[in-house]
Amino acid sequence: MILDLFRLDGKVAILTGAGRGIGAASAIALAECGANVVIASRTQADLDEVAAKVAKTGQRAVTVAGDLADLDVMRSLVTRAREEFGRLDVVVNNVGGAIPLPFFDTSPEYLEEAFHFNVTTAHALNLVAVPLMLENGGGSIVNISSVMGRVAGRGYSAYGATKAALSHYTRLVSKDLAPRIRVNAIAAGSTATSALEIVTSTPELKSMMEGLTPLHRIADPEEIAAGVLYLASDAGAFLTGKVLEIDGGTDIPSLDFALPDL
Repeated sequence: MILDLFRLDGKVAILTGAGRGIGAASAIALAECGANVVIASRTQADLDEVAAKVAKTGQRAVTVAGDLADLDVMRSLVTRAREEFGRLDVVVNNVGGAIPLPFFDTSPEYLEEAFHFNVTTAHALNLVAVPLMLENGGGSIVNISSVMGRVAGRGYSAYGATKAALSHYTRLVSKDLAPRIRVNAIAAGSTATSALEIVTSTPELKSMMEGLTPLHRIADPEEIAAGVLYLASDAGAFLTGKVLEIDGGTDIPSLDFALPDL
């Protein structure tokens, strides 16, 4: 049956930024389809909540709390996967982000910090994950990018540039790792995560975001997680080096900061 292609029975996945939002929804989705998961974020209480939901699916979640900007913490996730499960099949690089800032407030140091958090961390994890994935034949890497990696708007120079870098990193690394490991990304549009709470809790800003999105709403994390499942499973077995746009049809930023001309 076609739905069998989405099964991940016996597989193991690492997911970063998995305490809330897209990462949490993706961890639960993969578990519902049979995967055990190693989940990481800064806050243990958030991870415990996700792990309890994973347990209800009959699968197991190993939690790692720490600063995911620390490359040693990122590398430790693969050690935990090996110790706890003896294999690794899927990596979901979801950690990332950068607060939009006006041009003159975007220092070189801030840009470097954004690049580190959105791109370098993913590469550090992938470098140590790939050897373990190859021990069992290969697998799938899914990088969570953003619509802001392809559209332009004032205030987004750091966030947009680094997400664009992550998207193209995906294309480049897919060539390095083919044919045994597939590498794809999701360019997510505005999604109802904790990072957007300050926006979604303000009626005027929420209305703006919905109005500037052709489907006139903000995505649920589960809608992005469905894309993660597709790319991680055999349902997406003939995709590599692709950026799947799950953005409600967005062609312009859905949040305009109304920054004035210089």
